Amino acid sequence: IWCIYKSMIFAIEEINKDETLLPNLTLGYRILDNCLNLQMSLRAALKHIGGLEDSASDYSCQGLPPVVAIIGDPVSSHSVAISRVLGLFGIPLVSYSASCSCLSNKQEYPSFFRTIPSDIFQVKVMVEIIKHFRWTWVGAVGSDDDYGRYALLSFNEEVNKFGCIAFSRTFTANEREKMLQIIHILKLSTAKIIVLFMQKSEATLFINEIVSQNITGKQWIGSDSLSGFPGFARNENFRFFGGTIGINAKRGLIPGFEKHLLQIQPSMDGNNNLLAQFWETMFGCTFTENNTTYTSSKVCTGKEDILNTKTAYSDVSELRTTYNAYKAVYTLAYALHNLIFCESGKGPFENKLLHYLKTVSFVTKSGDRVAFDKNGDALPMYDILNWQRADDGGSVVTKVVGLFDGSSTIGNELVPESVCSRSCPPGTRKATRKGEPVCCFDCIPCADGEISSQVDSIQCLTCSSEFWSNYGRNECVPRETEFLSFEEAMGITLTATALLGASISVAVFAIFLCFRNTPVVKANNSELSFLLLLSLTLCFLCSLCFIGKPTDVTCMLRHVMFGISFVLCISCILVKTIVVIMAFKATLPGNNMMKWFGVSKQRSTVLLFTLLQALICLIWLITSPPAPSKNTKYQNLKIILECDVGSVAGFACLLGYIGFLACLCFLLAFLARNLPDTFNEAKFITFSMLIFCAVWITFIPAYISSPGKYTVAVEVFAILASSFGLLVAIFAPKCYIILFKPEQNTKKALMGSSGHHL
Repeated sequence: IWCIYKSMIFAIEEINKDETLLPNLTLGYRILDNCLNLQMSLRAALKHIGGLEDSASDYSCQGLPPVVAIIGDPVSSHSVAISRVLGLFGIPLVSYSASCSCLSNKQEYPSFFRTIPSDIFQVKVMVEIIKHFRWTWVGAVGSDDDYGRYALLSFNEEVNKFGCIAFSRTFTANEREKMLQIIHILKLSTAKIIVLFMQKSEATLFINEIVSQNITGKQWIGSDSLSGFPGFARNENFRFFGGTIGINAKRGLIPGFEKHLLQIQPSMDGNNNLLAQFWETMFGCTFTENNTTYTSSKVCTGKEDILNTKTAYSDVSELRTTYNAYKAVYTLAYALHNLIFCESGKGPFENKLLHYLKTVSFVTKSGDRVAFDKNGDALPMYDILNWQRADDGGSVVTKVVGLFDGSSTIGNELVPESVCSRSCPPGTRKATRKGEPVCCFDCIPCADGEISSQVDSIQCLTCSSEFWSNYGRNECVPRETEFLSFEEAMGITLTATALLGASISVAVFAIFLCFRNTPVVKANNSELSFLLLLSLTLCFLCSLCFIGKPTDVTCMLRHVMFGISFVLCISCILVKTIVVIMAFKATLPGNNMMKWFGVSKQRSTVLLFTLLQALICLIWLITSPPAPSKNTKYQNLKIILECDVGSVAGFACLLGYIGFLACLCFLLAFLARNLPDTFNEAKFITFSMLIFCAVWITFIPAYISSPGKYTVAVEVFAILASSFGLLVAIFAPKCYIILFKPEQNTKKALMGSSGHHL
């Protein structure tokens, strides 16, 4: 039970770390111990349906949200009852151990699935073994529950097609008299072949009685529930059960699971009673603070050395039920993946997860294919086991002597094997074992971005840059292209914001044009104000070039428009700042500086600064222009369409020149912030440039850390934020005076304000 519990947690942790299986989604879990009690199982299932806590016995609607699926129950009879309840609500129940063929009825159990094959296939295995050895006279004994009754019913039907059933009986663990009658019939029968379909509780009593009555000379064939039963493997019981043939679900490998198992410590999870019981059983000690049934004079410290303790717990070479539990978690994960990434017109459907569970198909890391047939049953694959004497002659070992593959073509259901290693399926490659013959090898799953499409591939082939491996690692599939689109929510929001900014700039331009003869507009060169508004409009509109699929034109246009419009904008602000300083200097006696920096000089300065940026852009476009590129480094399954800057030096010069003008403008405005000027122009410029510099300084780390299309979104946001900062800080106070304080927009008020400053 503990290994099953840990395998489920290990699978969930693996899935949550996988960036491609369930991206941006984290699986949660809640594991309950039903103590193999049907009432507790049903109670837990009902709580999961309503998402109720243990204390919520009043059927209130408080507590945890409902779960989307349940993994369990290991017992077939329990699964029958639970699945009937869950089926009413369309909640999937995925079992890793319930193999009763009755659960294949989709009319009664529409939401039941399992990663263990149905007993109907197990019966086929046993029948094929019996036919292979030409046995026609057999007996059968089973447990009196859904598991045993349905298995015996199918078995008797198949055997009667070519042979005869000597006897077929069932009993329960508390029917000792009935069990003794069955054993009496078995002793008197001439049938040498006895098939067992029973649970371990019945098997314990049955086998002990066989030994007690000294019944030998029988060939036993055990079902999957008995394949790990210790009674067959005891050395003292070999003369009764030596040579027993067992059927069990195909064993599997879980890479990294052994390391995960050996990392447990009671101190890491002090409230876990299951861990405490496991620890006490393994080390033969007792935790004094735990109320457990295990008693020992030795006290557990919780620091016992589990790494160097060799037990069946740490042996991961014979994982069967544990492997099925591991696969059960992954089936839900792949079903959720298919639900989340459903294609247009192909979902999602009613009973969403249930639909995608029916069609789930994937290959595990150890190369086993997992899928369900129309009845929700796993692909039938069994190991055929045989209890034999070990080479040392003292112990009894279980050896795999064959494989049953129910998914193979008719006539190959039972294929005896005598190979060191089975063939590697597509999606894996052969890796020879060091120091062993070439026929002994391991099957290594291909890495991400690599595939193998043939059986027993020597190497995995790397997919081309525009393709990536599918989940089965047996085919290269085209990568999805991604860019900041006008149709998605983020693109629509940024586009609307840019158009809003441009509209506000045009509106302010219109206001200034209507009131162009007023003191507020005429102060500090009205031409510069109009030119600044024009440049801000271009700043807002240039951000639109960053949205949409990159082309040669848009890649060049976005950087050129960005560079020139921002330099034009900052040049106007810089000249305005210089005018403020010059105006103050001109008020000093004998100073005629304004004569040397008149309106024409101001225009020339703005033009000169802008032409320098235009020259930088021209040289950049001629030498190594920006161009569209496909970036495959950020995400495995996606190609990011972006604009490569071409010449890094050219792009750096463009940004550096903007940064130089911005810093110079901020410095001059800061020095002139307390100079007496009309309408506090220097202070507003200082504040606007502070916003501008702050936005672009914080832009750098955000730009570097943003993946894919979000890099472009961050750049557009910086353009819009800095443009809005300049527009609001410089023009909002002026528009407020023009529209709401017209009494301050007069020569008299202007002269009074200047006199007050002086």
